[in-house]
Amino acid sequence: MSEPHARQLVAGMVGGGAGADIGKTHRRAMRLDGEYDLQAGVFGRDRARSAALASQLGVPEDRHYAGYREMAEKEARREDGVDVVVVATPNDSHFEIARTFLEAGISVVCEKPLTRDSVTAAELVRIAADNGAVLAVPHGYSAYAMVRHAARMVRDGQLGTVTFADVEHASGWAATPLEQGGHKQATWRTDPDIAGFPSVVGDLGTHGFHLLRYITGLEAERVSGRLKTLVPGRRVFDHATIELQLSGEVPGRLWASMAAAGHNHGLRIRVFGTKGNLEWQHEDPHHLLVQDLDGTTTVLTEGLSTLSEDASRLTRVGLGHPEGFLEAFANFYRDLAAKLRARRDGTLPETRELSFPTGYDGLVGVRFVEAVAASNAQDAAWVIPAGAAEKVGV
Repeated sequence: MSEPHARQLVAGMVGGGAGADIGKTHRRAMRLDGEYDLQAGVFGRDRARSAALASQLGVPEDRHYAGYREMAEKEARREDGVDVVVVATPNDSHFEIARTFLEAGISVVCEKPLTRDSVTAAELVRIAADNGAVLAVPHGYSAYAMVRHAARMVRDGQLGTVTFADVEHASGWAATPLEQGGHKQATWRTDPDIAGFPSVVGDLGTHGFHLLRYITGLEAERVSGRLKTLVPGRRVFDHATIELQLSGEVPGRLWASMAAAGHNHGLRIRVFGTKGNLEWQHEDPHHLLVQDLDGTTTVLTEGLSTLSEDASRLTRVGLGHPEGFLEAFANFYRDLAAKLRARRDGTLPETRELSFPTGYDGLVGVRFVEAVAASNAQDAAWVIPAGAAEKVGV
């Protein structure tokens, strides 16, 4: 690991090569607050292209590796080795890569879904715990200031008792058969051997499901799901409608689609309670709409002095200056940095009720995907997700 009490943490990356938007997002978010220094990596299977990107990023030649196993072995031996490695590769490779670094005692940020099945996801959570490593999953939407404020409102009882929660992540990015034209992202995201057959649930549904859990604090006790393929010839499900029974028999609904023609990003959540409701939309992230029993609508704006500390600590600029996706991703990395520094420096970590998603959240997401797939196979019968009785995270 990097030197104790150094200002920056040393980061590495596997995947996220040229043309991969998610790799760029991770790198830009890590740089925004100056918390991380990217010093090692394997940026793709093509050695020459990976080396070219490493050079552009300023990664030293001796820390650009041919493969992730070599990287884990050599970085674990270095006195100035990486504190954390970002795994930004297709779904089918997550488990082996993340396991290799965690077993070497190196913390990991792994893209969702954590793995393709709950057995391997649980194994990663266990390995991280056994090695005292941090395992995080970048559900970055939970790091928006107004999402944090929404979660605080619910936890403080400002909506009363939650009576219904509704979330949708319905994008139109793949409303046409892009994969047939060689579109890189569409090609692997619609390949069942890479993305898994219920692709849309793992890709978009897990984001919506985590956002619902994060804001309401409720867990799914049962799910009833129907999966469809809207684009002819596509080999995976690209549309999902899911009914949820949440903690305390609270009803919920989740709609996920990559084929919602004309929709942009399409992430929205509404939470209803006995005293009123709130609504947050990703395409207008610096506003939170709150309605009382009389229907009076209050629009809360990021930067207001009356917002919770959970929101204000994540706000970088003043009222009227909207912040967006990269800032939220950077908020995820800032919360993570506090935990990584505590591990590196041997100090007590910050304790916050609302912080970054962990490997346990990733495990819950994988269990959710499995439960929805099982329900669909049984004509939308109610299915209890594995581990639904668990009350504490890891």
